[in-house]
Amino acid sequence: MKHFCFSLTRYTRRLTHEVRIGQTVIGGNYPIAVQSMANCSSLNTPACVEQIHAVREAGCRIMRFTAPGRREGENLQAIAAAARAAGLGDVALVADIHFTPDVAQIAAQYVDKVRINPGNYGDPAQLTALLADCRKRGVALRIGVNHGSLATRMVDRWGDTPRGMVESAMEYLRICRAEGFDPVVVSMKSSNVRVMVHAYRLLVAEMEAEGMHYPLHLGVTEAGDGADARIKSAVGMGALLADGLGDTLRVSLTEPPQNEVPVGMALAAYFSDRAQHEPIEAIEDESSYSPYEYHRRESTPQGNVGGTHAPVLWEELDPVARQAIERGDIVLLEAVTSNPVAEWRAAILNLNARGDRRPVILRRRYHETGLDTLQLKAAADFGPLFLDGLADGMDIRDESGTTSPEALRTTALSILQAARVRISKTEYIACPGCGRTLYDLQSTLQVIRARTSHLKGLKIGVMGCIVNGPGEMADADYGYVGAGRGRVTLYKGREVVRRAIPQEEALDALVTLIRENGDWTDLE
Repeated sequence: MKHFCFSLTRYTRRLTHEVRIGQTVIGGNYPIAVQSMANCSSLNTPACVEQIHAVREAGCRIMRFTAPGRREGENLQAIAAAARAAGLGDVALVADIHFTPDVAQIAAQYVDKVRINPGNYGDPAQLTALLADCRKRGVALRIGVNHGSLATRMVDRWGDTPRGMVESAMEYLRICRAEGFDPVVVSMKSSNVRVMVHAYRLLVAEMEAEGMHYPLHLGVTEAGDGADARIKSAVGMGALLADGLGDTLRVSLTEPPQNEVPVGMALAAYFSDRAQHEPIEAIEDESSYSPYEYHRRESTPQGNVGGTHAPVLWEELDPVARQAIERGDIVLLEAVTSNPVAEWRAAILNLNARGDRRPVILRRRYHETGLDTLQLKAAADFGPLFLDGLADGMDIRDESGTTSPEALRTTALSILQAARVRISKTEYIACPGCGRTLYDLQSTLQVIRARTSHLKGLKIGVMGCIVNGPGEMADADYGYVGAGRGRVTLYKGREVVRRAIPQEEALDALVTLIRENGDWTDLE
């Protein structure tokens, strides 16, 4: 098995080379840097500067702006100048480029980093011209691969898969290496947390095999808003951070940009001293571990636990399962070290190595007085084990006594949903918005949620524009996508159903579409 981390039992941060982005350095031994992205028009210089100030006050030093056209690319010069004049010069500016390679070269004159998506960038040969421009000013490059927007030739060969994402990134990384261009960061984002984790792990394994040590930018795209979005982000990024992967990150929320920063900082801080964890038992045989594809661990069912049963919460155990715990026919694993992911994983893999097929329930006790912190930590701890199909149940304990049983239950269900192992609610794949968005995403998401949140198991994409629309909501059942000022296009899967309808009609039209396809149930 190719290895994506130094050890499955000893936390060691992956060694990467350093990349300077403005006044911030990522990679090497530098702390994980937290980023954000503006959701205002990149032609509105005062609004952009205001958002730079807001994220800086929150502790962020890297801010990204979309540049969909030449005008926006050129206006990055004005934004950079205004930010410096306002005393915000220590915040690095990043240009986000999709379909227009020439705009990337314009942006490289003014910003500290340029982000391109290979799936939208066109001919890989166009990259060499951009590298030359970046080299002139010491501008860094992010190769940002997104699930759902791979180049057609990649999809034709590999499918819309983690492997296709990795091959897309490696093609561009090899060009950078051939050109001797080192200040490169790479990301493998998806709104499907399982796909995202598999893609990052596989990418690292491939890079290590070719002697590449580029830093990683972590993120779960289109996470949405509120607690579910924070938990979903923590499950995905936590699975990588727990194994020492990640040099910079962004928590993408359909909220004001400054709201993303404290969440990212809390997540990064949770792993900042992980290297000091207590010893974990050695793994006797790693062959049953499947880090690049999802396989549910085989277990002998006991009551409503294990086998083909969906993972359960502690309070849901039926009498047969409770008796099985007392007999020892179900293994209750309580994590007691500061590295719960490795602790649980090693114990379960050792059960497998011994041919022990008893179901496994995970338990961990927390002493947090704030629900937000408990949710982030629990998601980062429990989530990876369910993403890897290793556990059959979970028990989150709050020793501070400040979190209600219902809040703990909701948190646990959100973790299981983020890991795609148990669906208990509607899932909203909602982008955070940027300068391309021509309607109020935050309020629109709330209105759509109010009408559809009872549709258990349905995935609804709420996207700001066509750039993120059909691609980044790749596995949504229905899509609500901005198509211009005051206009919305509706999707069933990836198929356009109605184009550019007035926004005031769009919600009713979405409900009608869901009804017509037999996925609507009336709220009881």
